[in-house]
Order: sequence, then C-alpha cells, then structure tokens
Amino acid sequence: MLELAVLGLLHESPLHGYELRQRLKATLGTFRAFSYGSLYPTLRRMRDAGWIAEDEGDAEVVAGAPALTGRRGKVVYKLTAEGKEKLAELLAEAGPSAWEDETFGVHFTLFAQTDPEVRVRILEGRRSRLEERREGVRATLARTRARLDSYTLQLQEHGLESVDREVRWLTELIETERKNTPARSTGTTSKKAARP
Repeated sequence: MLELAVLGLLHESPLHGYELRQRLKATLGTFRAFSYGSLYPTLRRMRDAGWIAEDEGDAEVVAGAPALTGRRGKVVYKLTAEGKEKLAELLAEAGPSAWEDETFGVHFTLFAQTDPEVRVRILEGRRSRLEERREGVRATLARTRARLDSYTLQLQEHGLESVDREVRWLTELIETERKNTPARSTGTTSKKAARP
C-alpha cells in the first residue's frame, strides 16, 4: 500500500523526502495511521528495485520539486520508467487486495490515474465486501441482541449505519462511473448492424 501511494505521488512530480512525507500523511492519514519509520526503508527498497531514483544534487534543478533548506532537503525522489510500469501494474489490480480497508483508500485517491473499468471493478468489489460484512453484523446482532447492554447495542447499530452509508455512497459512485464511462464495443454490434 505504501509503495502504491509513493509511486502515485511521484508520478505527479519529483518530491523531497519531507514533502513526500507530508503528502503521504495527507493522503493516508484519513485511512490509516502512517509510520514515518516505514517510509525511508520503503524508499530504499523501491530504489533498489529500480522504481525510483534519488537526485542528491541541487534540489532546485529538478522540475516541480519544492526548494527546501537544510541537509535533509537535498534528496529528491523521482519515478523511473520501471516505476511507471510498476505503478500501471498496481493501478490495474482490481482484486480483493484493492477492496480491503487497508488499501481501498489509497486506490481511491489514485482513481484519477486509474482506468475507468478498473475503478468500477474496485468499487463493486468494495461494495460487495461491505455488504457481506453488513449481513454478518446483522446476523450476529439478531442472535445476540437480547444479551447486549444498551451501550454495546448502540455501538453495533452505529457500526451498521456506517456500513449502510458507505454502501449507498459506493452505489452512487458506481452509477456515476457507469454513466461517464462509454461502453467498449466488442465488434458484435457492428457486425449485426452491417447485415441486411
């Protein structure tokens, strides 16, 4: 998840480590606690994999990178060609790893860079996962309602309402995506239309 977020941010522009940390905090903060201690080891692994490069020269030479003062502000991270390929690969993933609580928020923040059909699959997967979770909570609540104190019951009902809201939100997003995404032609329609 952190690698996807870093690649997505560096796709926009090269960034200093400090600026990257700030942007990651803004991006991931709402969805997941972000450990700064995990950023630099991740950057090293990504550099070793060839996905990013470090520019330790004059920071102002790198277009789009904000100028910072001090020793830590001299390293600028930028995406390599391999990094762009890895980002495209990660953005194309629409399976369960993109739907889970830990990763959905990151994928969602990168939807502007994601293929419309992949966006719909991710949204549908997330909605399906939440509907399963909602049904599980409802079944548990039906079995245990009589044994719960009023506070625990209120907490369970609040959680259920939150899931209901997210399912409605996802349904609206899916409908909007489908309206705004032109259907791909399979060639079948044109062959039928050409027949007398």
